[in-house]
Amino acid sequence: MNYTKEDFEQGQVLLINKPLEWTSFDVVQKLSYIIKIKKIGHAGTLDPLATGLLIICTGKFTKKINEYMAQEKEYTGTFTLGATTPTYDLESDPENFKPFDHITEEEIKSATLRFTGEIQQVPPAHSAIKVGGKRVYELARQGKEVKLEPRKVRIKEFEIVKIDPIAIGLPVIHFRVVCTTGTYIRSLAKDFGEALGCGAYLSSLCRTRIGEYLVTDAQTTQDIQEKMKPSL
Repeated sequence: MNYTKEDFEQGQVLLINKPLEWTSFDVVQKLSYIIKIKKIGHAGTLDPLATGLLIICTGKFTKKINEYMAQEKEYTGTFTLGATTPTYDLESDPENFKPFDHITEEEIKSATLRFTGEIQQVPPAHSAIKVGGKRVYELARQGKEVKLEPRKVRIKEFEIVKIDPIAIGLPVIHFRVVCTTGTYIRSLAKDFGEALGCGAYLSSLCRTRIGEYLVTDAQTTQDIQEKMKPSL
């Protein structure tokens, strides 16, 4: 399908595969430049170090953003055991190294049960949540401590897909999670590590599904650029 500026003004829903190290806003800005309209937004932030499905709404369809945001999400990725990071992912350096040799595969898999169903989860201090009109990650970068209250989220499925053999460095756990909107996979990594007693951080993340929409059907911003037709 090819697009015109008029198509985007009338309203389009684009499935975009967000590249690594791009912010969700970077994607919106790039597409806004390509399609030459200002009425555009995304339905659910992905962190810069996450990849995967980002739903972009344009024109009249921006009214649907909250509808898409409320839908169930699926993620795949990896937790690295034996250390933590201040951001709960690789935006900061691993620290607080702890022994992990005593932890069995059975213990790792059974720990998922503690985080399946309705749970209370504290968002990361380095997140886009606003406190007093400021993003908490901005306050965290200024060295200010912010107390965030636990939030109720639901994790429908939490599966350990694979455990990498320990060759060099720390053990890596491959997972798949299906959850409600508002769930922080970084916080899940941190809490999972605490449950095992050795610490953990999120070392990779891909959003593979939002509702019925799949990352395998997503395009790149370059794809959209190549499908643009001259305006009438």
